[in-house]
Amino acid sequence: MKVILTQDVKGSGKKGEMINAADGYARNFLLPKGLAIEANNQAIGELKAKEASKQHKIQVEKEAAMASAKQLEGKKVVVKAKAGSNGKLFGSVTTKEIADAIAAQYKVTVDKKKISVNEIKAFGSYTAEVKLYTGISAKMTVEVGE
Repeated sequence: MKVILTQDVKGSGKKGEMINAADGYARNFLLPKGLAIEANNQAIGELKAKEASKQHKIQVEKEAAMASAKQLEGKKVVVKAKAGSNGKLFGSVTTKEIADAIAAQYKVTVDKKKISVNEIKAFGSYTAEVKLYTGISAKMTVEVGE
């Protein structure tokens, strides 16, 4: 019997997969517990529509990430920080501050966890990599000044 899983089932498959299960297993376990639905024409159509929607969403996100990467690649972002008399910063410049500066200067929202940069504890220029999507990233210069 062909069924579409509505939840992950250990040993059978993942949510959204269409599997061929034994009749008794499907009728006595999967269907009554709500772990699967019978794979009729309507359910198969809905599954294909969900897959197409998912693929379209991934494509749109990827295109937006590529546009953002093109906009940010090679650019310089300026971060202001306070320092003592010897030029050493009070604390360090965090990825949150860099993400806020990118949003303010380039109108691109970047998650702070997606920015990789070495520790910034003094004034100067640093190189940062902004990961926008799987396999899509942009290298930027972070300029720290007063």
